[in-house]
Amino acid sequence: MRFVVPFACVLLLSGCGNTDAERPPESPQGPQVTALFVDDLARDTLTLPNAERSIKFAIIGDSGRGSKEQHDVAAQMEAYRQRFDYRFVLMAGDNIYEGPASAEDYRLKFEDPYKPLLDAGVKFYAALGNHDDSNQVYYEPFHMDGNRYYTFVPPVDPITRWDTRVRLFALDSTYLDRAQSSWFEGKTRDSNAEWKIAFLHHPVYTSGRYTLAARGIRFALESAFANGGIDVVFSGHEHIYQRSELQNGILYFVTGGAGSLREGDASASPSIARSYDRDYHFMLAEITDDGFFFQAINRTGMTVDAGVLRKPTADTTGRR
Repeated sequence: MRFVVPFACVLLLSGCGNTDAERPPESPQGPQVTALFVDDLARDTLTLPNAERSIKFAIIGDSGRGSKEQHDVAAQMEAYRQRFDYRFVLMAGDNIYEGPASAEDYRLKFEDPYKPLLDAGVKFYAALGNHDDSNQVYYEPFHMDGNRYYTFVPPVDPITRWDTRVRLFALDSTYLDRAQSSWFEGKTRDSNAEWKIAFLHHPVYTSGRYTLAARGIRFALESAFANGGIDVVFSGHEHIYQRSELQNGILYFVTGGAGSLREGDASASPSIARSYDRDYHFMLAEITDDGFFFQAINRTGMTVDAGVLRKPTADTTGRR
């Protein structure tokens, strides 16, 4: 499959590539990221608050190989779930390599590796990657309901009322057409959620091998993210882990190492705060009243990055 960003899409997104005009630079009262020093953390350490009432989830990307490494990551995901009871997983594309997916592909590259999670009732929400069969939108366990792009609220007990505070948006970054762009602008504009999270396959910020391609994604989407009040964006495609510096108030992650790895691909960049390319990994996240907490973990259970994004209240910023 080809990576395509139609020119019509770029024209539709007003102010593309000029988000500074839409959202001012951070001030001391703006969003702030506090990173945890992780080099001395013991294996299998959970850095997240693990609050009784919070939104807990995992994130994977480029997972669908059916390889031993994918199974290793999946085993760590289940081991951490035993202590951190997350109820859903975001999939940042390349969910089933390669080509048209058969029932056997789904079994070997998804159902078998994640069987303990599926048996526990954990739900998976997928975004399409450039190696994915478009018919994945009809695969029921991916919860796409036949759509290349969609939005949903966390599948948690409504008594927590987090359903009115968090909204997630899955995008198809391989085919960014006019219809998808218009849909995304409308849905983000209409949402009053306190936390808005987007996930897609192609990275917006990266210092890996797709640095040039990421410029095109930024040109097409960055203003829409800023104007729509997006707080956090997850992507894959790069088979490494990266966390950006805050970009116009938005925190970007690359988490493409759940089944694929490119050692040595992460380069230094002013836009990237943390990189890891030495092993496969997955991510955990938690949203509480105190902020958005994140933790990246490799397949041996070692934490490779962790921290929290905090932002002012609606009364301070007027964003919500």
